[in-house]
Amino acid sequence: MPEPVVITGMGIHTPLGTELDAFLGSLLAGRSAISRWTSVPTEAIYAKVGGDLGEVDFDGLRDAVATELPDEVVVRLRRLMGRAPWGTRLSMLTAARAAVDARWFDDGPDRDDCAVVVAGHNLNNRYIRANHRDFDDDPEWIDGLFSLHGLDTDHAGSVSEVLGCRGAIYTTGGACASGNHALRSAVDEIRHHGATAAMVVGAALDMSIVDLQGMALMGAISTRSFNDRPRAASRPFDTRREGFVPTHGAGALVLEPLSTARARGARIYAEVVAVDASADGNHLPNPSEDGQARLFQRVLRAAGLAPSDIDFICAHATSTPLGDITEARSIRRAFGVHADKLAINAPKSLLGHTCWSAPVVETVAAVLQMNAGQLHGSANIDELDPRIELDVCADGPRELSVTHCLNNSFGFGGINAVAVLRHPGELA
Repeated sequence: MPEPVVITGMGIHTPLGTELDAFLGSLLAGRSAISRWTSVPTEAIYAKVGGDLGEVDFDGLRDAVATELPDEVVVRLRRLMGRAPWGTRLSMLTAARAAVDARWFDDGPDRDDCAVVVAGHNLNNRYIRANHRDFDDDPEWIDGLFSLHGLDTDHAGSVSEVLGCRGAIYTTGGACASGNHALRSAVDEIRHHGATAAMVVGAALDMSIVDLQGMALMGAISTRSFNDRPRAASRPFDTRREGFVPTHGAGALVLEPLSTARARGARIYAEVVAVDASADGNHLPNPSEDGQARLFQRVLRAAGLAPSDIDFICAHATSTPLGDITEARSIRRAFGVHADKLAINAPKSLLGHTCWSAPVVETVAAVLQMNAGQLHGSANIDELDPRIELDVCADGPRELSVTHCLNNSFGFGGINAVAVLRHPGELA
């Protein structure tokens, strides 16, 4: 059996909080991140509501984390953040907080062989659109580093430079499953390629108005019924769900081999037991019950677990009419009678959909809940869709002892990825 890979550090940056305790507290309290967009002009587009980070106090956040970083790291962080686009700055900050949480700069693993895997693609779209507009006005006035900052790999390169990671660095693009693909790749870097540790960054998608309008024209996002009640717009499993609610958000995870983590006395949040992925063979955003159910069965086999070993599922649950019912039916199909004993909740009901970073952001949410023995409620389920037939925590938060949980992610284009996480108290 391969050596277990564990999570020893986490970072978060969402409208529900930028500190782990605050993020968990907001989820358990049922707070909503969703409002009308303020940082995105919506006059010309159908999308009006989202999880908006607005004007981020980058200087204040940088100075706060800088107190816990070595001087040379602070110098690099200040220099790179001075020129980087909005989303790349968030990636650096979130990764730095995860590194501090993992005590990397005290007694952490050798960063000469530390990998960085960034989840997402087309990440800096608002920055790119702004430069295209500047070019149309005067080609001389675009950002002199546009050819670098416009690349998704700039996130990986910037995180690598700030933290001093000199192992493999790259990005993984899998639409809304990108974060779990990144997690899978990071585990592989440790198990098969000699990485001493890996930093997984779920980068925030800096959405342009073109992105939002495209999602609206496809019928994927909420645009009609809840513009005057933004907090009610994201309603997975409810009969009135009409589409997902896009949200800004980034997350980061530090992975290490169990032996390394124990040798240095690191705090262990969870074991990443298995991550598996599959495709539906369909490029359209039409989720497949067969594809999702087969993947559940595959990832359980990879983890060496039976359906009855799973206590909790952190659902993809985007609040789309087809997506939610497909996920519920695939759970029922794969788990059989045990599906009636599963606790399932929907982080996107409170947070909205952070898109490519969602699996990383929601891994943080799932791990915090698993360690706290408390699950947040799924919000806005005024009338549960009778076809769901699962316990989706519609009645609010609850206490639950969780040994194993699943974190689901299903992306446009039939892209599926699911992770199995184990409570650290179960490690031998």
